[in-house]
Amino acid sequence: MKTLIPILLILVLAIPPMAQPAATPQPPPAKPSPQAAPPAAAPDAFPTLKAIIEKHLGRPYGWGSTGLKSFDCSGFVWRVMSESGILLKRTTARKLYMCLPELPAERQWQFGNIVFFDNLKHCGIVSDKDTFYHAQTSKGTNLSPFRPYWRPKVCGVRGQPVHLAAQ
Repeated sequence: MKTLIPILLILVLAIPPMAQPAATPQPPPAKPSPQAAPPAAAPDAFPTLKAIIEKHLGRPYGWGSTGLKSFDCSGFVWRVMSESGILLKRTTARKLYMCLPELPAERQWQFGNIVFFDNLKHCGIVSDKDTFYHAQTSKGTNLSPFRPYWRPKVCGVRGQPVHLAAQ
């Protein structure tokens, strides 16, 4: 047996590998610009998104919760987007901000975008330029006005990745 192993090793190394047909080189795929804004979500997605948000309103706040009985802020955003067919990783508000696409200023306050507050410690879903949906520690999931309390705390708005299940 001891002499058989070196012989097999020599045979394996001495036999040339089978020739593979040469692959034609393909150009690398074009990388999207990191600053490019995502396309606007399909208009059909908005009624669904709004209905899902409204279904989850009035639930109590629960730190680290993703529903169905209670939510924290990023858990609420994740649940609504997930049920709408928009794929997001379940993570903290800070990490969510880092992975979502930037938006031009004129599109920031459109329905469905994600708004971030208080040095990326809180997030919600934009309803319009005056209100947003979120999970608030004192009130649970609700629609809140930006003014007077929340507007000064806004630190950014990001778009949603448009990966709708229907597309």
